[in-house]
Amino acid sequence: MIIISKYLIPKGYNGLTLFPFVLLRLKILKGDSVFLNHERIHLRQQLELLVLLFYIIYFFEFIFRIIQFKNWELAYRNISFERECYANESDLGYLKHRKFWSFLKYIRRHDV
Repeated sequence: MIIISKYLIPKGYNGLTLFPFVLLRLKILKGDSVFLNHERIHLRQQLELLVLLFYIIYFFEFIFRIIQFKNWELAYRNISFERECYANESDLGYLKHRKFWSFLKYIRRHDV
């Protein structure tokens, strides 16, 4: 379910996925298929990890990346869940052929 609310999204972001909701800052983003695909990949990741485990891993990986990069944006971009989403958001058929726990192959690789 998609919810439009500029007040629920942290500054600097356009969307947020909190299972089972996709929160968007602007109504126009509802028509952005690439953006929505990114958020749908997050929904799949959350389902695979029974939702709560996704948030726990996401939090601790973000903390690890902050320590590693000492930069908020680099830390965020290098979380394995985000790496998978950004790498595949343009492939609108990605979820049809995505393997279970595909985010795992993005854990060790990182951008500097």
